[in-house]
Formats: sequence, structure tokens, C-alpha cells
Amino acid sequence: MSAIMTNTLPDPHHDRSFYEGVPAKRLFAWLVDVIIVTVITFTLGLFTFSLLWWVWPMVYICVDALYRSVTIASGGATLGMRLLNIELRGPTGMRLSRGEAILHTGLFMVAIAFVLLQLISILMIALGPRHQSLPDMLIGSAAINRPG
Repeated sequence: MSAIMTNTLPDPHHDRSFYEGVPAKRLFAWLVDVIIVTVITFTLGLFTFSLLWWVWPMVYICVDALYRSVTIASGGATLGMRLLNIELRGPTGMRLSRGEAILHTGLFMVAIAFVLLQLISILMIALGPRHQSLPDMLIGSAAINRPG
């Protein structure tokens, strides 16, 4: 895999190594992120003597949105993605900016809230040449194996 990034996303036909194994890595990264957000939310509930557990779904959504936005903006990937050595890159081939990370997170939250949108997103990741999710396709980003 070439460590040199151009001003666009790597071509999936010429730079296949950037996209090898990405769908499975995205699934496992998502599972890791769900566990992390659940632990954070549970811990917040403990610190508030279980008061936050009464509104747990709203707290979970807020923590998840903040977690995803901050981690993607600061390092190009959530902690789960970093663990599995993948990162999000924008249409220019660079890491997502703070605004792009927030937009990507918002689109992700909308897609995950609706079963049909989530199924479409999963199919796009599994079958597309760049393995882009629906939010990725809308903003032109893609998850790639971290350049070495």
C-alpha cells in the first residue's frame, strides 16, 4: 500500500489495498464504538445516581453524536476505527474537517434511525467499490485502511 495520498480518494481499482477488508473492519469498529458509548452512558448514569437512566435513550444519542463527532474530527476515526486501523477520508483524500465530521455524524444518526436507510447503507458498504455507507456517499467520504 502506498503511503502517499493524492488530492482525491484512492482509486479502488488501482489502489485496492486501501479498501481490502474495510466492510468487516467497519462492522467490528461499530461494535467497539457501541460498547464504548454504552459504557460511557452507563457511567454517566452512575455519577448522577441513576437519574440519567430515566432518559437513557436521549443520553445515549447525545453521547454517541458527541463521541463520533469529536473522535472523527480529531483523528479521522472513532476509537473503534483506530483499533481496526481504518479512517475516514473526505473527497479530497484528507481527513474530515470538524464540519465534515459533524455532518457525517448527523447523516449517520439519521441513517441509523431508519431501518430502510440502514439496510441501504449496509448494502452500499458490502457491494460498493469504495465500500461507502449512505452518509459517506452523500458527502463524498470513504473509510480506508490507514496509510502506512
